[in-house]
Amino acid sequence: MNEMNEAPSGPAQPFRNRRDAGRVLAESLGDYANRSDVVVLALPRGGVPVAFEIAKALRAPLDVFVVRKLGVPGQEELAMGAIASGGIRDLNQDVIRELRIPAHIIESVARKEEQELARREIDYRDGNAAIDVRGRTVILVDDGLATGSSMRVAALALKKKEPAEIVVAVPVAPRETCAEFGQIVDKVVCGITPQRFRAVGEWYEDFSQTTDEEVRELLRESAAFSPPRSTSS
Repeated sequence: MNEMNEAPSGPAQPFRNRRDAGRVLAESLGDYANRSDVVVLALPRGGVPVAFEIAKALRAPLDVFVVRKLGVPGQEELAMGAIASGGIRDLNQDVIRELRIPAHIIESVARKEEQELARREIDYRDGNAAIDVRGRTVILVDDGLATGSSMRVAALALKKKEPAEIVVAVPVAPRETCAEFGQIVDKVVCGITPQRFRAVGEWYEDFSQTTDEEVRELLRESAAFSPPRSTSS
């Protein structure tokens, strides 16, 4: 049975930064603390500081799940879809139709992003293998949802890895987007679901870009508080 939860007492003002958002969101995930079957996966880069604080509070292993947005050429902030490890694609057909984007342009952008995805997979983990999620409860974290394209493709890709349960957890998202994910994954936890939503960054005092080095450092630091992790073969 799919379920959607809102954090019981989200702040009335923006989060200070992503780590502050993670600490707040972790309060709604206490049922998953100290469980050997739980793993926290972050969508890099912005989801990693949020997920770090969640994994720390739950004493769960932390890893990344790399997803790349397929930006419209010339309007890169506008997503025409997303890709994730394992060759999974999720295309936004509404955007593609409205802008009349031809197939060869989609393929060109996808090939470029697949190369970047592969680079990040290796770089972020310092060459270590990914955590094995088969039969485990996965808490999938980002710093917020707008259209949800990247999170959607991540959830679809994760399902192929046969986890026992997928929980999407984000500090802020439109109510309708959270409701949509309730039909895709087992549970959704949204910290704030504002009635008027324009952009994720509006809900952070500091929404500066997370760097690759910060991602690597947080993954290294997470080893100090999480149990030994099982890796995929």
